[in-house]
Amino acid sequence: MTQLVDRASVPQSASEAVRPTSAGALARAQQTQAAVRRASLGAVVKAYISLTKPRIIELLLITTVPAMFLADHGLPSLWLVLVVLVGGTLAAGAANALNCYIDRDIDQVMKRTSRRPLATHTVSPRAALVFGLTLAVLSTVLMAVFTNPLATLLTVGAIAYYDLVYTLWLKRTTPANTVWGGACGAAPVLIGWAAVTGGLSWQAWMLFAVVFLWQPPHFYALAIKFKDDYARAGIPMLPVVASMRRVGLETVVYSWLTVLASVALWPFGMTPLYGVVAVVTGVLLLVEAHKLDNRARRGEPLKPMRLFHWSVTYLTLLFVGIAVDALIQ
Repeated sequence: MTQLVDRASVPQSASEAVRPTSAGALARAQQTQAAVRRASLGAVVKAYISLTKPRIIELLLITTVPAMFLADHGLPSLWLVLVVLVGGTLAAGAANALNCYIDRDIDQVMKRTSRRPLATHTVSPRAALVFGLTLAVLSTVLMAVFTNPLATLLTVGAIAYYDLVYTLWLKRTTPANTVWGGACGAAPVLIGWAAVTGGLSWQAWMLFAVVFLWQPPHFYALAIKFKDDYARAGIPMLPVVASMRRVGLETVVYSWLTVLASVALWPFGMTPLYGVVAVVTGVLLLVEAHKLDNRARRGEPLKPMRLFHWSVTYLTLLFVGIAVDALIQ
């Protein structure tokens, strides 16, 4: 007698027996591939953002908006502030991306910059160049359409100066690179002022002087920290080619000039609030500068990052004081 078997309880073939497992593995593989694609896309986006050096952009914008407030003697058009902020961000991002393209040879040999996108080959040189030029065009068009010719010209000039004058020439040829390179870092106050008024007054140039004179002690501190990096790359930063006593002296001199320039603004239409901010923050900046100089004279460890971090705080507080002063007048 033939034995009856329940066909539903027996797999019809070996392939059917493993189909559920295979389907599950395929789904997991697809999910993994999708996650990898998302991670890769995220890494690329992060790399392009990194090319723009967002931390530097933040510092530039901190000086731009208060300059606009002072130029307007109050609160300027919020639309204009937004345009200048976006245009300034694009312009600074363009300058920084092009800087990464130009400096890709030295970035690979410096520890501080060895993780930048071009040094790690996350972004190709051609892509970085196209990205930087695209941002430059966008910033120029935005400023030209919504501000005025002077603000637009200053924006283009700042990009060109940073990449063609500073990065290509000054940075690689002279220890005065930090001093004269400060012009592009101080340009945003002029751009903001020009966007509001269409011109440049003596107050605008005084603000420019503050930021211009502030940059040597700020960047000397960083250059001391990464002295070996710059030496390895053949970049003649002052701490590489001069004694620490010379660096300490220049740090003190430029710190004093910065504070004097900031205080000189006080009698010309500024309230006592600004005067207090300028004096108090200035004294603290000078204390740190003199500490570094004294350590250099005694041959002690310099601890330069104390001055570096305080210099950022100093500039931030000073320009917040300018903004508040303009609003309460």
